[in-house]
Order: sequence, then structure tokens, then C-alpha cells
Amino acid sequence: MKLIFCKILIFLDIFLHGVTFLAFGNGAPDVFSAVAAFSDSRTAGLAIGALFGAGVFVTTVVAGGITLVKPFTAASRPFLRDIVFYISAIFLTFYVLYQGSVSLIEAIVYLLLYLAYVLVVVLSTWIYRRMRHRQLTAPRFGEPELLTEDCVPTPHGSEYGDEYQPLFPVQRSTWQILSSELNPVDVRKWRQKSWRWRAFKVIKVPIEILLLLTVPIVDPDKEDRNWQRPLNCLQLITSPLLCVFTLNAGAYGLYVINGIMPVWAIVLIFGTFLAAICFLTTKNEEPPKYHSLFSFLGFLASALWISAAATEVVNLLRTFGVIFRLSNTVLGLTLLAWGNSIGDFVSDITLARQGYPRMAFSACFGGIIFNVLIGVGVGCLVQMGPGRTSLQLEHQGLLVWILAGGLGISLVFSLLSVPAQCFHLRRGYGVALLFIYALFLTVALLAEFGVLKLEMF
Repeated sequence: MKLIFCKILIFLDIFLHGVTFLAFGNGAPDVFSAVAAFSDSRTAGLAIGALFGAGVFVTTVVAGGITLVKPFTAASRPFLRDIVFYISAIFLTFYVLYQGSVSLIEAIVYLLLYLAYVLVVVLSTWIYRRMRHRQLTAPRFGEPELLTEDCVPTPHGSEYGDEYQPLFPVQRSTWQILSSELNPVDVRKWRQKSWRWRAFKVIKVPIEILLLLTVPIVDPDKEDRNWQRPLNCLQLITSPLLCVFTLNAGAYGLYVINGIMPVWAIVLIFGTFLAAICFLTTKNEEPPKYHSLFSFLGFLASALWISAAATEVVNLLRTFGVIFRLSNTVLGLTLLAWGNSIGDFVSDITLARQGYPRMAFSACFGGIIFNVLIGVGVGCLVQMGPGRTSLQLEHQGLLVWILAGGLGISLVFSLLSVPAQCFHLRRGYGVALLFIYALFLTVALLAEFGVLKLEMF
């Protein structure tokens, strides 16, 4: 689901997509988990535990693992920018936890702080590009401009040109396109894989078909941009139905207008009308001019699927907490935080092994800013609703302060130690970060099981 989401975002070629849409795609599980947890004041501790727990995990275990895999020199200005904004977000959360409530103004401050971060990123990028352009366009004497072989473009972006292009285009009927696109099983791959892979694939097939039916994907890397006329027309019906049945657990879709017709029936009629117009005015071989609009529909459908999944995960963790008598905060800092962060861990460590440790390290501090500011800000606004101006948080106890303190200590340690090393990060720095996480997790579990107590909490 997350891979589909990110592929859709690639086509949304907007100047700010790196700190808005792409950040939303990467942090969608964390954000929607926080919003789902904040929807009930009793599970607000689960959201705080997940956001803080994921923050500590990413800034210690993931960042430390990157430096252990491949020592490198960090980018100074982006690192300082990201960590200063992240520390600001954590201290704002400190204040909110201390007073025990979130006002409307404070929730808006979370969103404004992220807006300020976006503006700083845009401004710094613009300044850097302008300075870089001046350096590249400055006249250089004694260096003749030669056109090398690497600068000569080749047809279709391939060094072989048209050699491997089919002589005759394959014409497929509408039903053939629909059946092939709705089939998630590759026959050749199926024959080569083991029985375990096949068994797992059989379990995933219904979910994959459901995603194919409801999530349009626009792929700019393909010549036809992944235009599949029958499937895209069908998605004009299924995607709006997905919207009304996932919002508020389907309550909006089942609402009957004036006791005559439910909302889902109106959406079905409207979607069928749009699908019929699209089908009659387009061709199988050529995507329409408005095909790019399907990427926005896919963006919305992916976000709703992630939101629905996050809501069920929160409900499941709440059930585990009742059965095993664990607090929502400890469930958030362990299971939910690990589950949301395991993708970041694998992808960042893989990037470091492939020779891109600086990019992976920047993602550790830049991506989680979106999760905290948008997750807490939007979650509190959703819980407040239109008629409330404040949200009262339940007393969380010592564990939440350990969470916030652990995250604050890890960030301050990086803020002081990285410049002290002249941004040359070595394996000792990674070992220190892993030690901080182990110490933090030990103290948190001791507080949860009553071994560590403090009377003022």
C-alpha cells in the first residue's frame, strides 16, 4: 500500500512535493495512526507513545545503524535545520503534556510550525539552486565546450534505441485489458517461486485485487502513463464508493437523505455517469489529456486505505492492552512504533549499504518532523470538532515523560555531538545512539511494570 502511495506521488510533480506530498506518503501510517488514536481521548497515550517511540527509534537505532554500516560526512545545514525544528516540536509537546490539555491555538501552532519548516526548506533550496546556477554559468577560460558521447540523446531513453521495440503493436480488447490488469499473479514468477511464496500470495490476492479496483496509478515512466481504459473507468465508480464507506466507519455512506436515498447510492450513480462519459470519449491505446487527474484520485484512495488500516491497528492494540494489562503508551512506544518504523529502518540501511548514507541520515531527521507536527496537530483538531476549543488529555504518568525525555536527550546529543565531530560521523557515534535507545527502552519498561516509581507522577 505504501509503495503504491509513493508511486502515485512521483507523478504529482509539484515544487513542494518533497516536504509535503512525499513526506505524507512516507509518514502516512504514523500520521493516520496518531489521528485514529486521538479520535478517542482514552487512546491519546497510544498516539503520543507511537510518535515519540518512533522518533526515538529512528533517531537512535536507524541513524546509529547507518553510521555503523558506512561512516560518512553529514550535510551540515540540512541537519541543523531539521534537528532544530524537531527539537522545537518536542518542546511544544513538552508544554502540552505539562498543562494536560491542548487548546485550539496550540493545535494550530503545530500546523503553523510545519508550514514554517516548509517555507525554510523552500527558501534554502531556492538560494542553493541560485548560487549553484551562478557557479555553473560563470565563464571558464581555457575549457572548450565539447559535446561528448554521453550528451547525445538516444531514442526512447535507451542506448539501443528502437532495436528492442516491437515491430507491430499488440492490440488488446477491452475485456483482455481489464482481465490482465486485475490479475495480480505473474504466471512465470508463480512457477519459479517456492510453495511458501505461493501460499502467501494466495492470501494476498484478494487484497491486491481490491487495491487494483480502487486505487488508480499513473506511472510517468511508461509511454502510456499506465493508462488502462476499462480499469480506470471502473475506478471512477469504486474509488468514490471507497471514500464514503471508509470515512467515519461508513456512517456517511449509509446516511439516508430525507429518508429516500442513501449517500452511497448517489455516489454510485454519479460515478457511473462519469465512468460512462470517460469510456465513450477515450480510446484503449491513447491516454486522455486529463489522465493526470487520476493521480489525485489515487492519492486520496491510498490515503483512505491507510487511514482505515491505521484505525484497525489502533483498535487491535487497544484490545491487546486490555488483555495483557498494558498501558496505551507502552504499546505505542513498542509495537506500534516498531511497526511504523521498520520500513524506514530497512530502506535507510539499504541506502547506506548502496553508498548513500548522507541521504539516509537526512531522512531520519527530516521525515519524522511531519509525523509529529501534522499527527498531533490534525489529530487534536479532529478530536475537538467544530464546537470545542480545547482537548483534555488523560493523566499519562511517568512513562510519557520518559518518552519525551528520551527523545529530547537523543536529539540534544546529536545536536551537540555531530557538529563537535565536524559532521564526520564515525562508528562510535552509532554505538552511542544504540546505547541511548537501549537505556531509554529499559527505563520505560521498568516504569511500566512498576519497578521505577516517582511519587509526583
